[in-house]
Amino acid sequence: MYEPHNHHHHHHRSKRGRTNLASCIVATIFLIIIAIAVVVVYFLLFKPKNPKIAVDSVQFPTFSVSNGTVNFTFFQFVSVTNPNRDAFTHYDSSLQLAYSNSPVGFIFIPAGKIDGGHTQHMSAKFAVQSFPIPARPPPVTAAETVGNGGGAEFGMGGETMEIETRMKLVGRVRVLKIFTHRVESGVNCGVVIEVKSGSVLGLHC
Repeated sequence: MYEPHNHHHHHHRSKRGRTNLASCIVATIFLIIIAIAVVVVYFLLFKPKNPKIAVDSVQFPTFSVSNGTVNFTFFQFVSVTNPNRDAFTHYDSSLQLAYSNSPVGFIFIPAGKIDGGHTQHMSAKFAVQSFPIPARPPPVTAAETVGNGGGAEFGMGGETMEIETRMKLVGRVRVLKIFTHRVESGVNCGVVIEVKSGSVLGLHC
């Protein structure tokens, strides 16, 4: 007499199980779609970009030559723009000076943070002492300079030398408050200096 009742209860429980399974499948598919959408948005709108470095100016407050060696103090002013929506945190950055591809000066840049969409002005200063000047070819004459399409940057007024600055910024950008992406930027510039006065005659990056 109770057998039909028991059979009905079993059928109801089986139907409820199938409903729960369907709900789980729908929820899983929905989560997968959300995850794909997040990835698409991440790459289309929030893909991390490397910071942009612009060298504003370089200066040599002190510059002297004696007995074939040069001593100077070096200043470099740069503007660093963070094109990302989130902050850029830099922690492994440096500035190096080189002459004829040989390092002559090096300094670490202190760690810092630049907010999203902002530009930060930075400066670096250090001294280089008793740096030997290697033998160099004969000075470029005014006629040759004009013929090469150059100008004051080749130092028509006297003997010149060129120092290369190599700046590197390394850090990370947090995207959507979840992802962390490593970014890196660098800029190399050649600085033409008049040896007699230490004046900067040209800057090309």
